[in-house]
Amino acid sequence: MTTSFFNGERVVLLFFISRILYSLPISLLSHGVSLSLIALAAFFLEISVDSSNSPFPLRTRPGASSGILLGAITLPSLILSKLIQSSRGFSLQLLQPQEIEYLTLQYWATSASVFSVLLYLALTIRRSHWGLRFSFSFVFLQAVLCIAALLTTSQIGLHPALKLSWVFFHGLASVKLIQHFMKTFPYCASIGEAFLVTAGIVLYFGDMLLLTIKKLCGLLVSSELDTTDEIKRSEINIIIQGLVLGLLLYPIALKYILQIWEWLINTIYSEQKRYYEIGRSLIFFASLGLALIVFVPLWMQFVQEFDMHPFFWVLSFVFSEPSKRLSLCIYWMCIISVSVLRFYTISKNSKIERILLRKYYHLIAVLMFSPALIFQAKFLDLAFGAALAVFLILEIIRVWRIWPLGQPINQFMNAFTDHRDSDLLIVSHFSLLLGCALPIWLSSGYNDRALAPFAGILSLGIGDTMASMVGYKYGVLRWSKTGKKTVEGTAAGITSVLAACSLLLPLLASAGYIFTQHWFSLLLAVTASGLLEAYTAQLDNAFIPLFFYSLLCL
Repeated sequence: MTTSFFNGERVVLLFFISRILYSLPISLLSHGVSLSLIALAAFFLEISVDSSNSPFPLRTRPGASSGILLGAITLPSLILSKLIQSSRGFSLQLLQPQEIEYLTLQYWATSASVFSVLLYLALTIRRSHWGLRFSFSFVFLQAVLCIAALLTTSQIGLHPALKLSWVFFHGLASVKLIQHFMKTFPYCASIGEAFLVTAGIVLYFGDMLLLTIKKLCGLLVSSELDTTDEIKRSEINIIIQGLVLGLLLYPIALKYILQIWEWLINTIYSEQKRYYEIGRSLIFFASLGLALIVFVPLWMQFVQEFDMHPFFWVLSFVFSEPSKRLSLCIYWMCIISVSVLRFYTISKNSKIERILLRKYYHLIAVLMFSPALIFQAKFLDLAFGAALAVFLILEIIRVWRIWPLGQPINQFMNAFTDHRDSDLLIVSHFSLLLGCALPIWLSSGYNDRALAPFAGILSLGIGDTMASMVGYKYGVLRWSKTGKKTVEGTAAGITSVLAACSLLLPLLASAGYIFTQHWFSLLLAVTASGLLEAYTAQLDNAFIPLFFYSLLCL
């Protein structure tokens, strides 16, 4: 019975939570209790789902475990790690109280999203199980703790009723979004993966929405939200946030625009099919251009004061250091062009395993991002946002089959997919990009851990790549009877990341960074991340960088 309770993944996650709780200052004790309740609720719910012989009502990715525990604790643990790191900065008087308060509000909003989805999933299970009773109990205790914390503590001067409403919005939106996601993209993700995506989108959108509401209230009446003026946002953060959220919202508008178009044109006769596709394509590109040139920049300028149109601000930023930044762009374009053409040819004509071919892109990520992160970190932030926007546009074109690019893009992307992708949604390139970008974006504020921004590059570009290559070629001892991960591969991944850290630290020191982390803590973080990669059946590109980053922040 104990063996079925504590598989390899759950043991690693137990260590992960224990490590965070051990690092907590007294001021964050309630947050630690909250994380423990979330973990217990998710733990018993995962046992109930995985031990069930009946199919789960949600159509999840075949071959993957539910991943509920990993999906539930990843974001709350990440924000709590950031709070621990920020508390060190606050004690050194390097951060303002409002920054801690706002991060605290985000933690409780994220915890509300998590326990709301856990409650929804528990209610979705149509059979009685003893684990469900425990899960319901811990979800209830977490909800009570969340309400008590919001009523008794101060977050950026908000009235308790406003805080409760804000947190309730996050919980309701997360439930609605995960329902929509699993219905629109069936068999594309496990529960844990959908958990992470939906909670992350709601948190990201909620942050921009709060800034928008604050601005509206500031224009209309004097509001308590005006105290958030002291929390400064950089222009790059606002541009990335507005662009990404605008593209995520765009398909909703596109759906209704195309419905109107289909109602206007007669599509019954086959000779009109070509004109229908051409008109559909023109409407898509025209509406996309209008959104990106007019509506999204207006939203950015409303939230943040720009001296010029955000597009021209980006150009002025790039040309403020033209020799360095344009050279970096040329370097990136050369690597992308050569690697994509080369690997696409290999994938079509070679018998090389698809998983090994995909790992070459991880190595390319190291070559592309490491120099920029050391010498041009702000420009890399912006470049990641632009790359994510391009990926979103290409995926919209592919999914909607927009003529004439939809079908060629679909054929090209399918050359690099694996069992975790589907024709409905290809996520591998998103997970690799975001896995490298998120630790860097999260480190844009106060950061006293020099290696934290490199969490994605180290864990995916080096550790995951070496683990796969060594495990495929030399691996003999498997971690489980049913899995493909080997002990030799995991050992190679952990060793390679530690070696890369030892080489990276002198470079960071020469660039002015100070290493303040104990080597034993680094060893624990690298080892735990390597073991999670070995045991988990979830999309490791999405979880491992955030897991590693959280441990590096402690």
